[in-house]
Amino acid sequence: MQNERTEGKRMKNQNAPLTLVAGGAGFIGSHLCAALLARGDHVVCLDNLQTARASNLKLLEGHPRFEFVKADVVDPLPASITSRAGRFTRVYNLACAASPPQYQEDPEHTMLTCVVGTDHLLRLAEQAGARFLLTSTSEVYGDPEIHPQREDYRGFVNCTGPRACYDEGKRAAEAMTFDFARTGRADVRVARIFNTYGPQMHPDDGRVVSNLICQALSGRPITIYGDGTQTRSFCYVSDLVDGLMRLMESDIDGMEPINLGNPNEMTVNELLGHIVELTGSGAGVEYRPLPVDDPRRRRPDISRAAALLGWEPRVDLREGLERTCAWFAGELAAPRVAAAA
Repeated sequence: MQNERTEGKRMKNQNAPLTLVAGGAGFIGSHLCAALLARGDHVVCLDNLQTARASNLKLLEGHPRFEFVKADVVDPLPASITSRAGRFTRVYNLACAASPPQYQEDPEHTMLTCVVGTDHLLRLAEQAGARFLLTSTSEVYGDPEIHPQREDYRGFVNCTGPRACYDEGKRAAEAMTFDFARTGRADVRVARIFNTYGPQMHPDDGRVVSNLICQALSGRPITIYGDGTQTRSFCYVSDLVDGLMRLMESDIDGMEPINLGNPNEMTVNELLGHIVELTGSGAGVEYRPLPVDDPRRRRPDISRAAALLGWEPRVDLREGLERTCAWFAGELAAPRVAAAA
């Protein structure tokens, strides 16, 4: 009887939709994997663990419909992936370091991940007849000359600066993705992701939310780049994952990118005020020069996502920051911040 139950479970898992998440061990990727598993998918997570935290995988290991494959999308995809090409129905491409310190550490690899990696995954989707979703970025808009940023804005990007490996890499990945669609080789979707935050961020990833929270909790001087008047818009990770899944499953033609982010714009100084209040930090603030090509303003126009996907962010900033501060407090063994009611 036990053998029959085990075999029945194995067959049931084999019949579940097979979804590949490249970059699935990362911050957003691990949340996406969890959401797909909760929906009933069989998830194959492909990641080279270059910037992902191993602890993200511990939350997923042991699930009967989860597999982890350690590999780099720059290299030819491993046989454990290609041998099942015909079974994949969805391919999510989240593979790439996403914070400036991380993607600038090895700019050649960043560019190759965006271009060669996307090519490998698109060819897999083509072979499988699977739908493909590219996670692009608001950085394709560069330091924007229009505000808020709409999907039809072509951007103001420095193609030779220190951020170009990522900004231009993602622009090239978009071009390749839409070319596959134009030639009928793949059914595609492209999401342009704006600043996202939440639990499972890497404490040392260099993003503004993780930097400010970790410094505030540890009592170290809090670093602000520039004068803090530059603006950002922060989307909680569960909202972002909901948007990605809606986009993947939507019936749109896929030939236009879609912004996913929170349109609630604020200055970095305002963000700092919220974090100081939540953590009770008394740490001083150090102002440092603004990095080269750092955008002055960032706010998504999400009218296309609202109209086509019925999507908008639901978690407000305070609730999201409370959850994130509490999570980081646990990670850093600091006094826990009260979670949102």
